[in-house]
Amino acid sequence: MLCAGLVLSVSTTVQAADPAKGKALFQANCASCHNVHKQLTGPALKGVEDRWSDKKLLHQWIHNSSSVIASGDPYANALFKQFNQVMPAFPAFTDEDIDNILGYIAVEGARDPNAKAATPGAGGAAAEEGGDNSLLFGIITLVLAVVALILMQINSNLNKLAGDKEGVATPEPVPFYKNKAYIALGVIVLFMIGGYFTIQGAIGLGRQKDYMPEQPIHYSHKVHAGINQISCLYCHAGAEKSKHAMIPSENICMNCHKVINEYHGPDLFTAEGKKINGSAEIAKLYDYVGWDAEAKKYTKPGKPIEWTKIHNLPDHVYFNHSQHVVAGKQQCQTCHGNIQDMDEVHQFADLSMGWCINCHRTTKVQFADNKYYSIFEKFHQEVKDGKIDSVTVEMVGGTECQKCHY
Repeated sequence: MLCAGLVLSVSTTVQAADPAKGKALFQANCASCHNVHKQLTGPALKGVEDRWSDKKLLHQWIHNSSSVIASGDPYANALFKQFNQVMPAFPAFTDEDIDNILGYIAVEGARDPNAKAATPGAGGAAAEEGGDNSLLFGIITLVLAVVALILMQINSNLNKLAGDKEGVATPEPVPFYKNKAYIALGVIVLFMIGGYFTIQGAIGLGRQKDYMPEQPIHYSHKVHAGINQISCLYCHAGAEKSKHAMIPSENICMNCHKVINEYHGPDLFTAEGKKINGSAEIAKLYDYVGWDAEAKKYTKPGKPIEWTKIHNLPDHVYFNHSQHVVAGKQQCQTCHGNIQDMDEVHQFADLSMGWCINCHRTTKVQFADNKYYSIFEKFHQEVKDGKIDSVTVEMVGGTECQKCHY
């Protein structure tokens, strides 16, 4: 009965519990099977404590549900019969941990699940775009330059008029478009601007920072990784085991979406401000995998979802996710940005060689209790002797050519 052990009780006094700690425990151990307001793989947990005859029995259920089933408790056996599986045991949970989880469920249970958080929508997107004023400053600079040229020409004409009035012979002013100094200055400016954009274009060849392709299904990391706190490694299991993080299979999606067939979260918007129907996007998933939401079974052959890859590296570059996640202890946000805040994923960093090398030069290796770096005895001793206070990736070969290039 899955985390049905999280068939937690709610009528306990929340004052004695710490809902914040309970939320962290719930999201780490229970959220993959349970929702407070809605049945997932396990029962909905709102008001669940009232369904148990004894709080001690509920604690025992969470610690080891099999023992409660074996005792013949009618409610425990009814749960087992309904879901036809035994929930994992949580012997490491203390009574305080369980009370904290119950406190979180009580707080969350009192919240309206259909209440929608304020979202920026199209207006917010437009305001965000206005955050970069580079174009505005460029236009103002150009206008001021034109005004300066006009004022210089007017000044020249006024000087001639003043000279003529005083009887001083003044040569006819040269029009600015024939003035050699102005022409030379204009050529130099155009040469510098052209050179700048040429260099930037050459540097950016093959890079795609801020690349945000339209995907076949609008998948919001903000909803999944942000609001629902689903671990990145639940979907991208390869990130800590192999070179590739892997695009999750449709089966991973259906682990939850067999029972979650409607979207009731905050409004979703594309980067252009177009509103997205979340339930319609779930229906697209069902169409791809051949799932019938009414019959609750697969009724036709599935077909692969043709996701568009966003992060690409040149073929001659070696990058290993597991080395960075497991040995390097890096968070996904280091390279992918605040992925938990993205409705549509875009490439956060330019992933250039310079970007990677600068990271390796400044990132400190976590030597403590990290067996991967146990062979670097010299650095361990120098840290112990106080000769150095930390070790960077560069110091352990992180900037050597063969480290990243075949």
